[in-house]
Amino acid sequence: MAEELEVKELDHVVVRFSGDSGDGMQLAGNIFSTVSATVGNSISTFPDYPADIRAPQGSLTGVSGFQVHIGAGKVYTPGDLCDVLVAMNAAALKTQLKYAKPNATIIIDTDCFKAKDLEKAAFATEDPLAELGVDPDRVIACNISQMVKDCLADSGMDVKSILKCRNMFALGLVCWLFSRDLDIAFNFLKEKFAKKPGVADANIKVIQAGYDYGHNTHSSAANVYRIESKVKEPGRYMDITGNKATAYGFIAAAEKAGLKLYLGSYPITPATDVLHELSKHKSLGVTTVQCEDEIAGCASSVGASFAGALAVTSTSGPGVCLKSEAMNLAVIMELPLVVLDVQRGGPATGLPTKSEQTDLLQVLFGRNGESPMPVLAATSPTDCFDAAYQACKMALEHMTPVVLLTDAYVANGSGAFKLPNLDDYPAINPPYVPEELKGEWTPYMRAENGTRYWAVPGREGFTHILGGLEKDNKTGAISTNPENHDLMTRLRQQKINNIEIPDLEVLGDADDADLLIVGFGGTYGHLRAAMDEMRAQGKKVAMAHFKFINPLPKNTAAVLTKYKKVVVAEQNMGQFAGFLRMKVDGFVPYQFNEVKGQPFVVNELVAAFNDILNK
Repeated sequence: MAEELEVKELDHVVVRFSGDSGDGMQLAGNIFSTVSATVGNSISTFPDYPADIRAPQGSLTGVSGFQVHIGAGKVYTPGDLCDVLVAMNAAALKTQLKYAKPNATIIIDTDCFKAKDLEKAAFATEDPLAELGVDPDRVIACNISQMVKDCLADSGMDVKSILKCRNMFALGLVCWLFSRDLDIAFNFLKEKFAKKPGVADANIKVIQAGYDYGHNTHSSAANVYRIESKVKEPGRYMDITGNKATAYGFIAAAEKAGLKLYLGSYPITPATDVLHELSKHKSLGVTTVQCEDEIAGCASSVGASFAGALAVTSTSGPGVCLKSEAMNLAVIMELPLVVLDVQRGGPATGLPTKSEQTDLLQVLFGRNGESPMPVLAATSPTDCFDAAYQACKMALEHMTPVVLLTDAYVANGSGAFKLPNLDDYPAINPPYVPEELKGEWTPYMRAENGTRYWAVPGREGFTHILGGLEKDNKTGAISTNPENHDLMTRLRQQKINNIEIPDLEVLGDADDADLLIVGFGGTYGHLRAAMDEMRAQGKKVAMAHFKFINPLPKNTAAVLTKYKKVVVAEQNMGQFAGFLRMKVDGFVPYQFNEVKGQPFVVNELVAAFNDILNK
């Protein structure tokens, strides 16, 4: 029997699973993050996969990755570099090694490092480890494919189906490395393959085999670790992706408002998962329609809103271009509508599976005429729930279309999500037209806060017509009167200005910082981690991160003009910095801009921000 190993305790660790697109790396990563979140660890994940539907097997362009950062305390990013790299073939090792720390443990399937595999991965020699400068003492090299075949030899499955379970062997080995409870993984698989119990049983058997392999061999390249949870707030937790959290936020808002939820959508990466998730919940009063195109998706949602539903349409940047006319229709009709834009790399088809923040100016200004529209941006995968709820509340209570920005990193990433109590969330009160106005009400009669009253069709005595032509403020009839158009334009803008949003919070050295870091949306975790690291170095640094972009928090100018040096960091060429300069007199920030389709790297942020401090 192998000698018992000492179990070491860590505060956090980063694991990256990588292999062919068909190797199930996303599933293995999801299960590992679910196991970790369920036991109370803080997690942050980053699925990184190619746009190819299925690249040639073993090719360099077809490698799919999934990185997960788990911690005893709060973690904000998926990590810059991994402590453990799983490379299921030669191409994965070659392309993913750059994401591993110099002392990282590397797990490889030696059955996929044959001569033909090395040739596909463009290795020049027969020794890939030496060629890449990898110390073999930190490599767990095992013939995973053959061991999986042996494990499932009596399963009755064909070889192709058996080899699809390779990812579970690697997962089992990683679970052994970090003392994970396999029962949670088993339950995950039983639920996922509830209609295919044979598949579930095979995967469970292989996970156990991977775990047992690690336990019985005690490879010299590996240490066994435990990451104890230090979560202080009790409750039930789950691993949730940003897209799923967004869908749940929409459902919660509809229930709170007492309305049916309608989603009109057209499939587009990386937003399609919201459509998939909402389509599962007809029992909760959710209606989903997969329309023939993006225009129809948005237009059908405008119709559903007119009919009295909480209406949502989901898309990514190219779809916002197409939806803009129908979005503008909702502006002039003053109907509630939530437009979800899961940003991806552009322009055009661009980088469909990668992440950017390049749609900001499009959603702020990308429509004809004066077309004011609230915009907010989710800051993390778990924040997508609250952001979706807030977007719905804003749309319904102020009778306006609202844009909710997420991005591929936030939408596909996941975190440990405490299941919320809906009783703790604020009420949603649409401005329904009072009964006492029956007989004298007209379509653009307004409440005290400037919001147009909402009369749901079918309500006796409140028959009305809305449309895309300008209407008279008093009568609701079509009007080309210059003074009326000027008035209506100002009323639509003032309605947005009147929306109450929280003040901008300053983190870190709020009173005496030498540098203020500013960002918006999904870069929160990386900027927060950079600030924390700089403060640990003894630097005076603060951070102000924007979730609400239009309207801006009322204290925005006071915050931004308080500090000698301010840097705006964003994944575009400076759109938010330009918007802030337009809104805040005399504000001229430093800028940090990257458009790589990848999340920020914390160490690069720290270096750049230190350079600014030293100027």
